[in-house]
Amino acid sequence: MEQFMMLFRNAYNPEFKPSPEQMQASIQLWQEWVKGIAVQGKFVSTSRLGFEGKILKPNNIVTVGPYAEIKEITGGYIIVKAATIDEALILAEGCPVLQIGGNVEIRNMIQMN
Repeated sequence: MEQFMMLFRNAYNPEFKPSPEQMQASIQLWQEWVKGIAVQGKFVSTSRLGFEGKILKPNNIVTVGPYAEIKEITGGYIIVKAATIDEALILAEGCPVLQIGGNVEIRNMIQMN
């Protein structure tokens, strides 16, 4: 089995302020999706990314915040085990970010020895 990282991306909307009920419903969808992968024995790890960040560019130029120059955010990731990238793509099909117009980028991970 290889490992693949799924990166969850969505349009950045600073005015989107979900209610507590909307947040809880969203969390439930994500938990159910990850659980479905875990029960197959293909879950490795996951994390949600925070909203604070800095970007270091050539010549020590620093910009504050990961959204300073982009219109899309990477909100989190999951690492899964799969035999092929196509199998990982099938695991991504139920991802909740797809329901809100986002996308899932799947990348193979190369072990560093």
